[in-house]
Amino acid sequence: MASKDNASSVAQNFVEEINYDEIEKIEIVGKGSFGVVWKGRWQDRDVAVKHIETEAERKAFAVEVRQLSRVSHPNIVKLYGACTVDKVCLVMEYAEGGSLFNVLHNKPAPTYSAGHAMSWVLQCAEGVAYLHNIKPKPLIHRDLKPPNLLLVQGGTKLKICDFGTVCDQKTYMTNNKGSAAWMAPEVFEGSKYTEEFEINFTDTEIYFFI
Repeated sequence: MASKDNASSVAQNFVEEINYDEIEKIEIVGKGSFGVVWKGRWQDRDVAVKHIETEAERKAFAVEVRQLSRVSHPNIVKLYGACTVDKVCLVMEYAEGGSLFNVLHNKPAPTYSAGHAMSWVLQCAEGVAYLHNIKPKPLIHRDLKPPNLLLVQGGTKLKICDFGTVCDQKTYMTNNKGSAAWMAPEVFEGSKYTEEFEINFTDTEIYFFI
């Protein structure tokens, strides 16, 4: 298993170190591409706490800390800091509306209009466009899918999350990253992953909403 020293070094270089004892854990709300996610309270705000345990999770932790520390956009989840002393975890903005995937699969199904769907698509596109144009190194998410799109403000605001597979634009990736169901066909077949393929997700997303 990777050492906590490595996680601590990454966190200290990029984000605020948060005292784990200051976080009140409330309930488990899910599991991302790595780690169990808890709802918690920290400094009088609701937060999402992603616990890291395995070596693979720690590698993704390092990626997510580095990349989220670079970004600031209304359609991307905010990173408050990280714990690396007693526990290894990320402390992030909490999305009270849950993931778009879960919302759309609730029974009975929620009522939403074509206007809601188009707003979500546009907000996702704005977040992706920001990542693709960030300086000095544009970023590619590589795992865009409804489970990684969170809703806040009564479902009116969408935020992209789960940055454990993000890479810079100069890193060309094949189909060993991301989720097969949401990949561009070219990537699934083994082509190099670029920002153009990531835009394919918008078409898939519209079909999913409909």
